[in-house]
Amino acid sequence: MDLINALTQQYMKPELPEMNVGDTVRVTVRVKEGNRVRNQAFEGIIIAKKHGGINQTITVRRVSYNVGCEKVFPVHSPTIVSVEILRRGKVRRAKLYYLRDRVGKKAKVKERI
Repeated sequence: MDLINALTQQYMKPELPEMNVGDTVRVTVRVKEGNRVRNQAFEGIIIAKKHGGINQTITVRRVSYNVGCEKVFPVHSPTIVSVEILRRGKVRRAKLYYLRDRVGKKAKVKERI
C-alpha cells in the first residue's frame, strides 16, 4: 500500500483549496478544440464528493436558463486548471441530491460565516 501511495502522491495537486459539500466553486477546465486550447469556467454548488486520494471527484451543479446541469470533475486531473471557492455553504448532509428537485429560492444554500 505504501508503494501505491508513493506513486500516486507525485500526481496529486498540492495547491487545491479546502472544498466541502455546499460550497459554491468556479472550476476552470482546459478544453481542446481541434488544435486550439482554451480555458472554460464552470460555476456551481458542490453537491457530492466521492472517493479519496488521487481518485477524488466532485460533482458540481448549476442551473442556467432553468435547466440544471451537473458535471463530475476529477480533482487531480491535469485538465483542471484551478478550483476557486466563491462561497462557503452551511449544510448538514454529505450529499445534496435533494437540490435536484428544488427550484428558485428553495434551492439556495445558506452561507457559512
